[in-house]
Amino acid sequence: MSLVIRLDSTPANKKIEPTASFFARAATAAELLIVYACILLYIWRWQRDEPLLWIPLLAFVMLTHVLHHDTFRELGLTLHELRASAGIILPLAATIYGPIVFYALVRHHLALLWPGEFALERFLGYVLWCCFQQYLAQSYFHRRLMQVVGGQHLRSILVGIMFAGAHVPNSILVVATLVGGVILAEVFARHPNIWPLALAQAVGGFLLAALVPAPLIHNMRVGPGYYTYHLN
Repeated sequence: MSLVIRLDSTPANKKIEPTASFFARAATAAELLIVYACILLYIWRWQRDEPLLWIPLLAFVMLTHVLHHDTFRELGLTLHELRASAGIILPLAATIYGPIVFYALVRHHLALLWPGEFALERFLGYVLWCCFQQYLAQSYFHRRLMQVVGGQHLRSILVGIMFAGAHVPNSILVVATLVGGVILAEVFARHPNIWPLALAQAVGGFLLAALVPAPLIHNMRVGPGYYTYHLN
């Protein structure tokens, strides 16, 4: 068994279909479901009672990369496929976000201002958070689904559903992450690189936060925090 994540591999964007034995696929499916259940438990309970439990959970996820012989390229964490991924998702994001920004400017819901230091820090912090989310959604869950589920489009739909499930009960975020999750998963399946996906998610999230009234989107909160928004 390899003790490190390999840096070299076969082309990362090749079509991947499950080829392992039934028991290996079942074990991977169980692993995937357990990790997802733990993430939901952390959102709904553990972050309040045991806020540091995310550390061993993340350590376990990283350990699975070693056990499954994942490579950095396959996980989408290198510069490989960066240009191809950006060439799809960034024009698509501009096509979607552009009319929204234009309408918001015309209706004076947005104003063009030079970003201050605080705004830049907030945005960069949110980009990092989106990188972490795309690491979990694509590098972990999507990769594991490739080992279990046949059919690229079905896997993309499942990634979108899981991504949206982590944003319950915020209905606006659930819809946005369901649609966005499927689209981002389709791009990752063709060109595995999470960095352009995270940037597209960050810009979309900032637009949602800026344009949707806080009482409707509860300041982007999910889990129990969605219900306690009005108490702060």
